[in-house]
Amino acid sequence: MSFDIFVCRFENGEPTQLDMSAAHEVFDPYVVARDPQTNFLHVRTADMEEADVFSSPDNITFNRFGGGGIMDLLAALLRRLDAVLVVPGGPTMIQREEDRDLLPAALRDEWPVIVARTGAEIDRAIRAS
Repeated sequence: MSFDIFVCRFENGEPTQLDMSAAHEVFDPYVVARDPQTNFLHVRTADMEEADVFSSPDNITFNRFGGGGIMDLLAALLRRLDAVLVVPGGPTMIQREEDRDLLPAALRDEWPVIVARTGAEIDRAIRAS
């Protein structure tokens, strides 16, 4: 897929920083190219599925991604960071129903919010949007 999706974390409706060292622990086994100056990673799963990943303390952006392995990697990242996945123009995906209360009102009230815990659930939600 060639659009951007965003891994973010919220507390009390406000964005909060991600634990980038934990994110790198998830990504490192899959990194095939890295540019530390631009915070860019190119990741590849064992099934040769790939994604471009850009990171900042406030969000991680996935671009040009696809395949079950990448979705599973994304699900693992969301669990590890206790984060949500924001799909512009589509749903915001949370790990637990109670996470809904952590979201900003705009995400909670203006766009669908769904619980998606696995790579397959994330994939289905993106494709349905």
